[in-house]
Amino acid sequence: MAKTAKNKNLRNANKAKMDEFYTQFHDIEKEMSAYLEFNPKTFNGKTILLPCDDPEWSNFTKFFAQNFERFGLKKLISTSYAVESKNYKSNYQPSLFEVNDPQYDEYKTRKNGKIFTLTRDKSGDGKIDVNDLEWTYLKGDGDFRSEEIKKLRDEADIIITNPPFSLFREFVAWIIEAEKKFVVIGNMNAITYRDIFSLIKQNKLWTGVRFNQRLNGKNMTFFVPDDYELSGTEVEMSADGKKMISVAGTGWYTNLDHGRRHEPLPLMTKQDNIKFSKHKEIKGKEYQKYENFDAIDVPFTDAIPSDYKGAMGVPISFLNKYNPEQFEIIGLGISNSGIEVGVQPYKPEHKKYRKEIQKRGAVDGDLYMMINGIVEVPYARVLIKHKK
Repeated sequence: MAKTAKNKNLRNANKAKMDEFYTQFHDIEKEMSAYLEFNPKTFNGKTILLPCDDPEWSNFTKFFAQNFERFGLKKLISTSYAVESKNYKSNYQPSLFEVNDPQYDEYKTRKNGKIFTLTRDKSGDGKIDVNDLEWTYLKGDGDFRSEEIKKLRDEADIIITNPPFSLFREFVAWIIEAEKKFVVIGNMNAITYRDIFSLIKQNKLWTGVRFNQRLNGKNMTFFVPDDYELSGTEVEMSADGKKMISVAGTGWYTNLDHGRRHEPLPLMTKQDNIKFSKHKEIKGKEYQKYENFDAIDVPFTDAIPSDYKGAMGVPISFLNKYNPEQFEIIGLGISNSGIEVGVQPYKPEHKKYRKEIQKRGAVDGDLYMMINGIVEVPYARVLIKHKK
């Protein structure tokens, strides 16, 4: 019993850590530039809300405040979550900016969230920028689910942030409920959540420009708190001594349009793939067919055959290359999502083999193949077909 409680505490601690990843300025700048390249008026006349933030030093707040006039923003709102409401307990010290302000409150700095707004040239220097931000304490702790933050959500046109990873689905549902535009960071595995995948299939959510992508040999890299214990291979210290960690499978989700989403994916025919593919799983071999659904398995996005007319199962990473004019999404080939689109349950003998011989799970609705008498279950597959 004690071991179970200890493991649960460890999982909760790790989850809390994952909620304290802070986005780099250049990652925000590069992503937003892609939307502006597609539509220069993306942010013009808009109210932007940056929730789940730490406005005093947040790169989201800094980026949009610096570009307030260039983007033609109407209003910028940035809110933070109270220190003592966070699951991750850090050695918090209020900033000198806050301490030196007449409205500083020793109690509220820990118990209340903060709100920063930008609408006017407060400093009188003839421009609206980061120096014109105005702030106060929120009435509550800044939880996005509170009525106080919901009102700000309803006022906003676009919501942009790096939300807590552990609350990603709830946060996206919170945005969709209000029918707002958004750009948020999340993990690639969120694609396999039924509610998230349903939004993708309905064309209400798609991947941003950078998604599950290594640049200069690195996954998307975030700042972490000073007391965060660094371990593993993808950790480092920034030039100014800040702790950083690279996280595989992360990227942007959005419902703002961008040019890459409409680029056709260059493909070879089925026979050319078999003849010339760089993948040993494809070259010189036939595409495997699923045992429980009428489709072929395509283990790599660049191996999708251009001339195949039927259904195909592709990796979830395909969605970063998904062009809605080129492909139709049928569904997700796992668990209940698979059953919904017609994936058949395991045959009794195959389920028995999977459980008793392979000692693995056998979930009805998961796509599987029989290869040389062995049950093969690929990692989550998106079922697609070419548009005519």
